[in-house]
Amino acid sequence: MENTNKKTKITITLPTDAYFMSGIRDFTLNMIKNTTNFPEKWAFRFQSVVDELCNNAIEYGSAAGSEIRVTFVHEQDNYLEISVEDTGTGKNKINSEQLYKLLEEKKAPGYNFTGIRGRGLVKIVSEWSDELKIEDRKEGGLKVTVKKYLKDARVNPEGINQITNKITINQ
Repeated sequence: MENTNKKTKITITLPTDAYFMSGIRDFTLNMIKNTTNFPEKWAFRFQSVVDELCNNAIEYGSAAGSEIRVTFVHEQDNYLEISVEDTGTGKNKINSEQLYKLLEEKKAPGYNFTGIRGRGLVKIVSEWSDELKIEDRKEGGLKVTVKKYLKDARVNPEGINQITNKITINQ
């Protein structure tokens, strides 16, 4: 069977400056609402996912004066995939294995979040995506990719598959 789904890929490079976050949030929301079959609530959720991934890359992964790269891949009527890459020059250098361990630790039942911060990757990114992949970049830094599958929105008003979360590290 031939796959006739149209695939679109958009890559945006941003300076490591929080000033540009409102633009990437707006772009994410408009791109999802106007080019995918995702319901509006999922467009807003993925806006939050992208915001969290970009903020982490800016705050921890790439030093001031550096960049982050955001890539959107949408296969019509199938999935939306978003990757955020940092340079590994930030204040808290961490590799994919360390980030995965931290994620698993915070996902454990009964984990006590003691502060207002540190929930984004666990509570926003991993819970609102079907797949989460964390990779070390050969140039340095991390590439974090999330993927959300969808069904034909005409059949299912929610428009979203309920696929169990899958987390992958360096594969």
